Amino acid sequence: MQLGRKKKQTIETVLYTLPAIILVTVMMYIPFVMSGYYSLTEWNGIAKEPVFIGFDNFITLFSKGSDFAKSLIFTARYTVVFMIVANVFALALAVILVKKLRTANILRGIFFVPYIMSMTIVGFIWKFIFSQGFAKMFEMTGLEFLNLSWLGDPKLAFYSVAFVGIWQSVGFYVVLYIAGLQAVPSDVLEAATVDGANGPAKFFRVTLPLLGPSITTCIFMSLTNSLKVFDIILALTKGGPGGSTYSVTLDIYREAFQNNNYGLGAAKSLVFFLIILVLTQLVLKGSRNKEVDI
Repeated sequence: MQLGRKKKQTIETVLYTLPAIILVTVMMYIPFVMSGYYSLTEWNGIAKEPVFIGFDNFITLFSKGSDFAKSLIFTARYTVVFMIVANVFALALAVILVKKLRTANILRGIFFVPYIMSMTIVGFIWKFIFSQGFAKMFEMTGLEFLNLSWLGDPKLAFYSVAFVGIWQSVGFYVVLYIAGLQAVPSDVLEAATVDGANGPAKFFRVTLPLLGPSITTCIFMSLTNSLKVFDIILALTKGGPGGSTYSVTLDIYREAFQNNNYGLGAAKSLVFFLIILVLTQLVLKGSRNKEVDI
């Protein structure tokens, strides 16, 4: 009787998980293996048979005339700025909003609204603000910074893209940090107060170490979100001016679907996948080692 029940449970488990396994295999694993093969070929996506060229695509990636290195540098800069500013700003807001304020719930909703909006829509909204909104405000106020070419200057375009990306997603990290702050035991904070710890000391020596799981989650999410940035850049600058805001994902899209060079595009995506794999593992390991158990 018991063996029959175990056999039935095994069959049910297989039947319930098999559709998901098939779907993941078809949608993820098979395309991944195919892209690995196409990275070793020269193919325009139209010809019946791709031409096998070995590692020539990977050699092209790291040649002096390749734009891939430039897109990697831009993505690295964007990732560092995004991770630091978004997490610091979100944590500061969370500390304020976790206090007993009358408007705390309203403010949480206001900060979270941009996150539920489409990144493409957010990009187009801020493109209008940078180009026409700031010009109108300059006419009204005369403030010189409003008259700068925020999307036309290569240096300013980078900070414009980073600002919009942070503005759109910071509400999500605020929610995660608020959840972490509310989970900190009150008796631990009361004990720190009894021991004579003031506000800043209590935060940096007690609260912040106990926020380890929330910090790990936010750092990991901000890392992955910044590495795959695409929509906002496509809506704001389309990689301009002069290719100064080309991210790796946008460069892969341009190579494969605009230049019809699927082989080189697949090689770029494979290299980028390996970079993301290494970075995420290092960040997760480093963050988890610094977590403190309650």
